[in-house]
Amino acid sequence: MSWDTKPRPASCGSGCCRSFPTRWKPGCSWGRMTRRRRSVRRRMSDPAAEVPAGGRRTGILGGSFDPPHVGHVSVARELIEALHLDRLLVIPAGDPPHRDVTLPAKVRLDFTRRAFADLPGIEVSPIEIERAGPSYTVDTLEALARRFPSDRLVLVMGADQFVAIHRWERWRRLPELARIAVMPRDGREPAPSPESTPIEYVVASVTRVDISASRIRQRLDEGHSVHLLVPETIRHHVERAWAERRARHVTQ
Repeated sequence: MSWDTKPRPASCGSGCCRSFPTRWKPGCSWGRMTRRRRSVRRRMSDPAAEVPAGGRRTGILGGSFDPPHVGHVSVARELIEALHLDRLLVIPAGDPPHRDVTLPAKVRLDFTRRAFADLPGIEVSPIEIERAGPSYTVDTLEALARRFPSDRLVLVMGADQFVAIHRWERWRRLPELARIAVMPRDGREPAPSPESTPIEYVVASVTRVDISASRIRQRLDEGHSVHLLVPETIRHHVERAWAERRARHVTQ
């Protein structure tokens, strides 16, 4: 799944950012953020009571995965515990609406499956790659809600996506389909834009590995190894794919 807008840095000019709890435990709150004289209010509820009988708490982690790297794997592992998920669906975007990708969709799906293989509670879904047209998050959530009507969907995003959520396709529909979990940066409170408040969310505090997919692609374009940057299960496949890509460009 691709984020539906180009990310831009999140910021909080009021100086009100504070650290939040590091784990979502039973009884913690979903937050309703309302901007009023530089204050933040949170409405308390019990998320454990919101999963229908027989259902699962299913996390949704999307991205272009171009290529998948160790930061993706690390975050996915921590999200299972941090959000008390029964499972996490990792969803590569088929046709990201606002981002160019280097690898074909089926290749990215194959690499993503290899990268997350055998990790407990984590499943890689081809739902967006199998669907024609732009990979809008709202379409994916609607399809998942129809497929798993008893599940409580939890949409995971970074703080930079959260600040621009009002630019996403049919963004007001998102909190109707799924709870929103935001991964903060530098321990600071996620700050949505004024256009998108109030919006319910929960903070998912996980260790963010400082690895950039664009930097990995640059190294690959230059012919360098990406050892320790991508999972070893896919490193040789990724490096070979880029070597073939460079060779094609030379012959053109």
